[in-house]
Amino acid sequence: MTALVALALAACTGGGDAMGPGGAPAAMVTTTTIAIQPFNDRIRALGTVKARESVEVTAKVSETVERVHFESGDVVAANAPLVSLSGQQQQAALAAARATAEEADRMFKRQQELAAQQLIARATLDTQRAVRDSALAQVRQIEANLQDRIIRAPFGGVLGVRQVSPGALITPGTVIATLDDLSTVYVDFPVPEGQLANVAVGQRITGTSTAWRARGFEGVVSNVGSRVDPTSRAFNVRADFDNPERLLRPGMLVQIELERAERDALLVPEISVVQVGRDSFVYRVRPDDTVQQVAVAIGSRAAGMAEITAGLEPGDRIVVDGTGKLRDGSSIVEAGDGAPVVPADAAEAAEPAPAGVPGEG
Repeated sequence: MTALVALALAACTGGGDAMGPGGAPAAMVTTTTIAIQPFNDRIRALGTVKARESVEVTAKVSETVERVHFESGDVVAANAPLVSLSGQQQQAALAAARATAEEADRMFKRQQELAAQQLIARATLDTQRAVRDSALAQVRQIEANLQDRIIRAPFGGVLGVRQVSPGALITPGTVIATLDDLSTVYVDFPVPEGQLANVAVGQRITGTSTAWRARGFEGVVSNVGSRVDPTSRAFNVRADFDNPERLLRPGMLVQIELERAERDALLVPEISVVQVGRDSFVYRVRPDDTVQQVAVAIGSRAAGMAEITAGLEPGDRIVVDGTGKLRDGSSIVEAGDGAPVVPADAAEAAEPAPAGVPGEG
C-alpha cells in the first residue's frame, strides 16, 4: 500500500521542467523575436462610381414629338439629333418674317438711293434702316425657336431608356432619356485625416467591384479634398478610371486600395495581438519563460502582419500562437522543445485547486 501511494505521488509531481508557478503546467506556445522590417500597406475605402459627364436630356419648349432618332442604349456622338418636334407654326411664321425682312431691305435700298440724291431726309433713311434690322432680328429669333425643336446630344455618350414616343406632347423639363459619358469615370471616397500626408495627386490606385470580382481596375488620384469633415474626420479623394469597355457604371460600389510607399516598421504577426474591446495587447516573454501582458498601439495591418507604434521594442520575444489561455505571469514552453507539457488550452484546467477543498490532494 505504501508503495502504491509513493508511485501516485511521483506521477503527480513528474516533469518538473514543464511546471509553472504554484505547480501549474506550462503552456505550450510558439514565439518569435520581433524586428524592424520593410512594410508596404494600403489605404482601403469604399466609393461610388460617377460618370465623367451625366445629364437628363429634356426639351426647352412645349411641343408634339414628330420623330425619335434613337433607341435605348444607343451610343451617340456630340450634337447628334435625338428628337424632332413638330414646328409647323414656326415654319409658317418664319416664311412670313423672311418676306417682311426682304421687303424692308428693298425699301431701305431704294431710300438709300434717294438719300444719295438728297431727295429724302436722312432721318427717313435711318427709320427705314431700323425697320429692316428689326425684321432681320425677327427672322433670327424664329430660326432659333426652330432649332429648339430639334433636341441634340450635348456630348457623346451612352443613352439610357427612351422615355418618349412620336406623337407625345412634351413640355420643358420632360425627360427624354439619360445620357452618360462612360469613356472615363471617377470615384469619390473618404480617407481618414490621419492619412492626409500619404495621399497625393497622381498616385495609382486599384478598384474592385462585386460585379467583376476577378478583375481589378487601375485608376489615378486626380484630386485631394481641401477640407476635412469635422464630423467624420475624413477628407474626400477623387480618382479617375479609364473605362473603354464601359464595365464600370454610375452608382456601382467600388472598393478602393491605395498603396502607400514602402517604409520601415516594427511588425508582429496579427494572430499574436489579443483584442479586448478597444484595447490591444500581446504577451511578451520574460527571461524566466513567463509572460507579461503588454498593451500595444496598432498602426496599419497588411498581409497578416500588424504594425506596432507603441508598447514593444525591437528584439522583444512575444507569443505568437497559444495566447488563448495565457494570463499575466503564466509559464510557457516553446512548442517542439520535447518537454512533457500540456497545450495552452488545457493549462488552465490543470491548475491546482485551492487548498482545503474536499476530495483534492
